[in-house]
This record gives sequence, C-alpha cells and structure tokens, in this order.
Amino acid sequence: MRQEAVYLGLGSNLGDKIHNCLYALEEISASDHTHIQAVSSLYKTEPIGYRDQDWFINCVAKAATTLSPLALQRFLQGIEQQMGRHKTFAMGPRLIDIDILFYGAEVVEEAGLIIPHPHLHERGFVLVPLAELTPDLSHPILKKTIRELLQNIGKQGVDWYAAPPPARKVAS
Repeated sequence: MRQEAVYLGLGSNLGDKIHNCLYALEEISASDHTHIQAVSSLYKTEPIGYRDQDWFINCVAKAATTLSPLALQRFLQGIEQQMGRHKTFAMGPRLIDIDILFYGAEVVEEAGLIIPHPHLHERGFVLVPLAELTPDLSHPILKKTIRELLQNIGKQGVDWYAAPPPARKVAS
C-alpha cells in the first residue's frame, strides 16, 4: 500500500492547549495507517477573525498515511470529536482543530475538502511552523515555497512557545 507524505496543522485555544495538541498527535500515531514523522515547535498565536478569545497553541506535523485524502479527513475529524470538539462558529474557540495542509503534491477539490488548505498562504500560525519543518516545500498551485509565502506575510502574531515534543511522545 502506498504511503503519502502529508502536513497537518493543529491548534487549540481551550483547556490545556499543549496537552490537546500532544494528545491529538498521539492519537494520530496510534493508528495503523497514519504515523507522525516530525513535529514543529509549538507556537503561541493571536486569534484571527474573531479576536475576543484566548490565544492559540499551534504546530505542524509531517505524517505518512495510507489513507485517501477524504478518509484522512474523516479520521482526523473523528479524533476531534472523540476529544470533545464542538462546532461553535467560524474562527471561534476550539478545543482542537486538525487541518490537512498538504497531501503530497496533490490538489484536491471535493465537497467539504480542499487541499492544499485554501488559506494556509495567509496564515502565519500555519506558515511559521511549516517553514520550520519544510521551508523549501513548493505550494502546488501558487508555485512558491513555504519560505517565500512566509516572507510575503511575516511572522506578526506568532511567537515561539516551546520546543517540539520528543519523538517518543508522538510516534508509535
């Protein structure tokens, strides 16, 4: 079965934010089909859109999966639900949010799923940790590297918070 390299964005601004992100990473790696290979540092980030909420902890993970893009999305949404995530409103507070940023070099446009993530090039909280892991990765639509995309928007509102979790914490 073919494995695909994927990049996932994780964020939390409710409860124990660091624990929420680490727990989600552990749940992803506990599966037989998706394994975390690397995790960025954790970043403290300002909320965007709806600003009257607590700051976020964000990170990006590189993983290998045998799941299709849609099956991966369902798997990640299952982890969010199992952790107790409830939909609030767009850009609102969340216990955990796990987004598929890239699925190899594929471009996916299906009902409810767009890959690469349609807003990643506008969001420092995604680009800063992504650039830490893979600055030369090329966006398959925009034809720019992560480094170039980050230079376009800067690092405002994104502060380094903690070193990446130890590999044994997230890889099984």
